[in-house]
Amino acid sequence: MKMFVVFAVCMSLALSASAQADQKVKNCNEVRTAYSSKGFNVNDVPYKGVHGNHLKVCPQGFSCCTLEMEEKLSQQSRTDLKAPVHQLSSNLQSTFTQRHRHFDQFFRELLNNAEKSLNDMFVRTYGLMYVKNAELFEQFFRELRRYYSHGSSAVNLDDMLTDFWTELLERMFRLVNVQYEFSDSYMECVSRHMEQLKPFGDVPRKLRLQLTRSFIAVRTFTRGLALMPEVVGKVSMVSASPNCVRAAMKMLYCPYCTGQVALKPCKNYCLNVMRGCLANQADLDTEWNNFLDSMLGLAERLEGPFNFESVMDPIDVKISDAIMNMQENSIQVSQKVFQGCGQPKPNMAFRTRRSPKDSGFPGRFRPYSPDARPTTAAGTSLDRLLMDVKKKLKHAKKFWSTLPDTVCVGERIAAGDECWNGTAKSRYESVVIGNGLANQVSNPDVEVDITKPDMAIRRQISVLKEMTNWLKAAYTGTDISFVNEDVGSGEESGSGCDSPNCNSDGDIYFSTPAPVKPRIIIQHDRKPSSGTRLAPFSLTLAVTALLLALLTPHTR
Repeated sequence: MKMFVVFAVCMSLALSASAQADQKVKNCNEVRTAYSSKGFNVNDVPYKGVHGNHLKVCPQGFSCCTLEMEEKLSQQSRTDLKAPVHQLSSNLQSTFTQRHRHFDQFFRELLNNAEKSLNDMFVRTYGLMYVKNAELFEQFFRELRRYYSHGSSAVNLDDMLTDFWTELLERMFRLVNVQYEFSDSYMECVSRHMEQLKPFGDVPRKLRLQLTRSFIAVRTFTRGLALMPEVVGKVSMVSASPNCVRAAMKMLYCPYCTGQVALKPCKNYCLNVMRGCLANQADLDTEWNNFLDSMLGLAERLEGPFNFESVMDPIDVKISDAIMNMQENSIQVSQKVFQGCGQPKPNMAFRTRRSPKDSGFPGRFRPYSPDARPTTAAGTSLDRLLMDVKKKLKHAKKFWSTLPDTVCVGERIAAGDECWNGTAKSRYESVVIGNGLANQVSNPDVEVDITKPDMAIRRQISVLKEMTNWLKAAYTGTDISFVNEDVGSGEESGSGCDSPNCNSDGDIYFSTPAPVKPRIIIQHDRKPSSGTRLAPFSLTLAVTALLLALLTPHTR
């Protein structure tokens, strides 16, 4: 008896709900209001329900929808489907467009501040001698900016730094030996012996390592930040397939046809529809996450051994330290050059117009005052920028695979079982399928051709793979964004370190101690190897033999 009563009550409730639904279908006033709120002509909607045999997507029972309404609502569903994805993508684009702008501005201002600081210090320290040679340092910073903007296709950092130190040596050698006259061929001889002489101490080698590693890391990291909005923009522009639009129409607007305009889809139903519609985007996730991991790895390098700020901020001190090394050892350096390249001719003009100002390079190094330095670039520091961007990079992981879960929340779905399951107001029984194109073969709500991946998205996957390789190379101090035209050399442009001893230089990472003056030491006790050839000298045979014994062991 009790079982009969329960059954009767359940049947009564079901009949009541059915009657209410039938009443809504017979009266389409709510549908007319909702339809017109979308911007459509209210006259498209019948006042009462009609037979839905003409419908192509929604249930063909008694309906408040006409075929014309179904077509218009299909177009609306395309817009409604794109809106949340576009909003999420736009937020991500905006986030990293802003971060790229901050980093780019910071690095450029840091370069400008470093150049200004060097100019101010050198004018105070070296006076007119610096002013007369300022274009050498201007060219140095100009080339650094060109590399930052255009990469190794425009500037080979190793070659540029070698040229800078060579030119600086030639100019300083003339300045500390103004009583002599030097021909171009003589200065070429001086330059050839630069490695053996080490006139600037160890500064050129250390600065080369620091600059190449930090500049490669900075440029690659900034390019990675710029790439993210580009990839997001191109992926978000991918159009929904007709089958996806059909599924979205069924999920979003078929409740209108039954008169249930406020009825929202079941969560799992929404997930299956969105995972089917965003299957190609989800396949981007693996390379996207690999790219983000590489960006995070390079960010850690920029916080530590490849810290660009720690290299550029004291660069004036480091170059001045090198100049002081040359000045303090100018007599020894000059003697060794005269031994190796021959005794230069006296400068007759110097003898006739000699004055205290012509007695050599006048400057004496004075340690800088931190208070005199330019303000921090872009009003921030590299550490603060990196801390912020690392949080954003971590938050962006799994963006594409979690898009359906991010969309199917809140007011877009109905909680519980009182929801639209695609055919009626009831529990959604189908299993939620996985992300990605391959899993859509069993999608119950969206027909997806898994044999035809979206080519626009596949291209972005390739772009991310290439950028990830560049980031991984930059992590080791190597620039592979441009293949060196010197085929067969086996070296990459701006590779950072090619010396066996580079990895053991743990003390060179951008600390700025009080400048020291290392002495240049050239060994003289080794015998010359056979077949060694030096520049010809206009001296006697005996002197030539002696010079060979002195200089040959240090020739490359």
